[in-house]
Parts: sequence; C-alpha cells; structure tokens
Amino acid sequence: MPASTDLLGDARANLPEIVAFRRRIHRRPELALQLPETQQLVVDELERLGLRPRRGTTTTSVTAVLGADKPGPAIVLRADMDALPLTERSGLDFASEIDGRMHACGHDTHVSMLLGGARLIVERQDALRGPVVLMFQPGEEGFHGARFMLEDGLLDGLDPKRTRAFAIHIDAEYASGEIHTRPGPMMASADNFRITVRGRGGHASAPHLALDPIPIAASIVLALEVAVTRETDVFDPAVVTVAHLIAGTTHNIIPDSAFLEGTYRTTSDRRRAAISELIGRVAAGVAAAHGTTADVVFEPVYPTTVTDVTVSERVRALTTELLGEAAYVPMPAPNMGAEDWSYVLQKVPGVMVFLGARPAGEDPATFPNNHSDRVVFDEAPMAVGAALYAKVALDLWADA
Repeated sequence: MPASTDLLGDARANLPEIVAFRRRIHRRPELALQLPETQQLVVDELERLGLRPRRGTTTTSVTAVLGADKPGPAIVLRADMDALPLTERSGLDFASEIDGRMHACGHDTHVSMLLGGARLIVERQDALRGPVVLMFQPGEEGFHGARFMLEDGLLDGLDPKRTRAFAIHIDAEYASGEIHTRPGPMMASADNFRITVRGRGGHASAPHLALDPIPIAASIVLALEVAVTRETDVFDPAVVTVAHLIAGTTHNIIPDSAFLEGTYRTTSDRRRAAISELIGRVAAGVAAAHGTTADVVFEPVYPTTVTDVTVSERVRALTTELLGEAAYVPMPAPNMGAEDWSYVLQKVPGVMVFLGARPAGEDPATFPNNHSDRVVFDEAPMAVGAALYAKVALDLWADA
C-alpha cells in the first residue's frame, strides 16, 4: 500500500486544526521581511511535530528538514507568510486586529497548509526517499524573500540536479478545490518605472511663458499605450500600466515637473529587455518633441516564473491521483502577476500551482479576488493543499 494512501481523508480530519491555526495568523498579519510573531508560531508548531526548525539569519524565515538522512533526491516545499498593507473589510469574525494590515493574498492559508502537510509527512516519513525541506518564507510581496533565503543557504548541501521544488498559492479567482497550473512560463516578470518630466513653471494664465509638463506627461502615457500594442508580439505578451501620475499644487500654477510611475510585466527575457528600451525611448522622444526632457528610472522586481515541463507533468499525475481528473485545470496562458518563487525555480526545477478557493455559487466576475480588502477564501480547500504538499513530498520521485 503506498505511503500516500488516504492523505486527503487524513487532511480533512485535521482540517479544524489547520483552519484554527490559519485564523490565528490571520488576526495578526505582519509585513515584509520581519514577521516575528508569525515566525514564532511556525517554530512552535514545527517543534510540536518533533522537527528542529532553523530560523533565518537575515530575515524571519523558517526552515525544517524531514528525512535528512535519506539518500534519495530532495524536495523543497514552500509557503510564504507575509501580509499586505491594507485595512481589512471582509467582515470575518477573525478579521485582522491590526489596522492597515491584512492577509489579502492568502499567505496565512499557505503557512497553515504546509504545516498540515508536514504533519501528514511526519506520520509517514519512513516512506520518504530523500530529504524534504520545509520553506516558510517572509517578504514575497515585493521584498525578495525567496532570494534572501537562497542567500541564507536554503539549498546548501542539496544537489540541484537531484532537487525539485513545489509551492501552492491559493486564489479566489478559481473554484474551490481546483488545481490550476501550466508548464513553461506561468507568471510574468515584474519591473517598475518612474518618469519625471522636466518643464518650466509659470502662471496658468500664461502657458506660453512656461513649459507645461502636465500635457507632456499625459502624452507619454498615451504614447506608451500605443507603442506597446504596435511593437509587442501577441504571442510574447507585455503589460505596461501607468498607475500613478502627480503634478502641481493648485489650480493656477503650472509646475516645474510632472511625475508618473507604473509597472510592466512580460513572460520572456527578450520581451522584458525590449519593454524597458521602449519605455525609455518613448518618454525621451515625447519630451524632446515638446522641447524638454524626461528622466526615466527602472526598478527590477521579479523574474518570470517558469515551471519545469517534466515536474509539471508529474504534479499533474499526482493531482489527478489524489483528487480526480476534474480537479486539474490546465492554465491556457500565463498569469501576468509576479512571484519571487521564480528565484527558486531559477536554481532547481519545480512548479507552482494555484489552489482555487472561491466558494460555490459565487460569481467569478464579481467575487472579490486576491489583494482585495474584502476577499474571503473558502477554507475547505486547505485540506486539499495540505494533502497535495504531502503527496508531492512522498511520491514526486516515485519513478526515480
């Protein structure tokens, strides 16, 4: 009988504890790279399972290893832990107790699911073929937490050729219990840009004596929209969004400058480089056409998240074995959001899957999604997530 027999049944039996732990974290969200309360909760739970957690040296990460003495290939299982800086309006009776902080991306569920999966693995660890590294990561929301963990030695002592990586991300866009993923580019790269248009201030009644940067900034926004559609191959996509534009102080003063900033997303290194060149060229060209200049600054964020084709196929097989064929839904195209899990997948082959958590009967067109201050994740699929973490740990290398 396989070691993974009845994982889902056991996970469902443990669901009340998984949910209770998630709600503890949900009430006390923490931001960025320093999550001391969350870290301590994770450490305590891992010790309760008989494991020896290791705290990060540069951030509040936590790792623990099961089957460290096993000679076979390794698996890294990841859960991110940080929250978002917004005030919760979900109406839940376990809503955030801290104003301006909310687990709106479901990372609290990730932590609890991985701990639930760890419990299932501990109960079956004699069947492990090789070491399983539990990776509890801070700072996914734009703070490069995965990169810091790699620099802290996450993969030290592991052979990259004999190591695979797996992560789950909950998503209110998809129906509860469904697993969505795809081989190859799965999530976009993310980069930010800031443009400052330099004009010459003056009185609003005499624009001919000034050099008004506001219409020039507006022209840059429109020119970027046109340039992206005309220069981007639809099969190598890009998204460019100007999301912040500010200029001036009152109704009758032309300012000296205008500031705009935004983000761009791509799914290939080639397109990523091309879009940064396009933004700089368009901004400089439009400004020059009006007799002024535009300073452009770029901020690289995350690389493209690229899942390994072979690992993706193996995860598909394990998912359907655990949940049935209908639960696995191939993504037709990449998600244009970004993930620092991409750093790990640059080092070792692996995959991320989305776990649906939109309650039955809710309209996907109107139900609040991840990053909304009103998002509510169905908690029942957390048993699926815990079981899938354990299934991958126990059976990913079954044919190795």
